[in-house]
Amino acid sequence: MGALLVALRRGAGGLLDAVLPPQCLSCDRPVSEQGSLCSSCFGALHLLVDPMCRLCGVPFEHQGLGEGGLCPACAATPPVFTRARAAFAYNDAVARLVLPLKHADRTELAAPLAQHMARAGAALLDAAEILVPVPIHRRRLLARRYNQAALLAIRLGRLSGRPVLPDALRRARPTPSLGKLGAEARRAALRGAIEAAPRAVPRLRGRRVLLVDDVLTSGATADACAAALLEAGAAQVDVLAAARVPDPRLSGARMP
Repeated sequence: MGALLVALRRGAGGLLDAVLPPQCLSCDRPVSEQGSLCSSCFGALHLLVDPMCRLCGVPFEHQGLGEGGLCPACAATPPVFTRARAAFAYNDAVARLVLPLKHADRTELAAPLAQHMARAGAALLDAAEILVPVPIHRRRLLARRYNQAALLAIRLGRLSGRPVLPDALRRARPTPSLGKLGAEARRAALRGAIEAAPRAVPRLRGRRVLLVDDVLTSGATADACAAALLEAGAAQVDVLAAARVPDPRLSGARMP
């Protein structure tokens, strides 16, 4: 029976490839299998590995940066969350995957991104008891029809076997676009904007939570979410994102 199911899946995959030849998820070049990247696009991705800040996961350009293994931001003000990791450093190649997922209905991109996130965040997933996505305001949810962070969390839940609470957090009020704001302005805009849903509190209490997002920039949103989760009784909050924006003070990079 198992061999028959495998044969049926292979046959269905072959039929799909014949009707819709596999194309790169990023640039549409021909590839060998569905849902993959061409060698050029994959080579442009910067997988995040050490050295990095041991708290927020921001990449260091070389060993020796960061006193005590901390970036300047974490050394000055430690984050509310315990630790954060991401699959990729944010660059143009990652943007061609993350932005279409977020703004262009490319929901199929959640699966391959989640696979890379599961690799990068294996230790965080092992420690987590429940997964929670960063929320978006209901007006934005109605306009977009989905929350990209929730799609990633659901995929990660399937990969890890961990339960997912898609609506554990909510935006109590809309916030302006944070893209052009600095870290302090982001924190001010988010103050009091995120809270735990009352019905989720019993499931959060005493649990180790893994917060899931698409891009981790200054950490202000992750901190606001972590504060709400801890206030609801969570024992610990870690953060896992698809991409981490390098600190411009460390690398000369610009925030998206």
